[in-house]
Amino acid sequence: MKSWRDTGTVRLTMLLITVLLCAQSVQAHVNKREGVSFLSGLEHPLTGLDHVVAMIAVGLWGAQLGAPAIWVLPVAFPMVMALGGMLGLLGVPLPGMEIGIAASAMLLGAAVMTELRPPLALAAALVAFFAIFHGYAHGSELPAGESGLLYSLGFVMATGCLHGVGITIGVVHRWKWGQRALRVAGAVIALAGIFFLWKAVA
Repeated sequence: MKSWRDTGTVRLTMLLITVLLCAQSVQAHVNKREGVSFLSGLEHPLTGLDHVVAMIAVGLWGAQLGAPAIWVLPVAFPMVMALGGMLGLLGVPLPGMEIGIAASAMLLGAAVMTELRPPLALAAALVAFFAIFHGYAHGSELPAGESGLLYSLGFVMATGCLHGVGITIGVVHRWKWGQRALRVAGAVIALAGIFFLWKAVA
């Protein structure tokens, strides 16, 4: 008669074999191109400094404002950005895209620099407005032959991560030196926005 230990070992071994077989089966049915589409979307927001600083600024500003803005702003941006991405994927014209992206860095950086505290609805509306331009830029640059859905999921997730970086940095707002550091960071982002704007109109 087998002991309970032997029985447990057999069951665990069978479970592991089943999991491995299922994993291999799933992997065999994954379209390689789909993985490429998702990774392309995931890396796209990281390839442009104008996108990176604006998305981090959203997290910084949310951290300065505190709850509920600390989660409302980073949720509003990706949601509306997905809409902008769809417009880009469909090829709907959006004049002034580069100017809108540059202005987002400039104005969001200024909001962080001055610790601007508008009503939550106004702050969310401002963030959502700029999200359209960023999403459109991502969507309009979908690589040929790749899945628009998976590409969009990738750049939305990457954006959320950049917001998370901003929020994590923004935690220093609880200390006086941290408040000063965030204001300096906001000024740097605003100056970067002015530079991006100059490039966009030059």
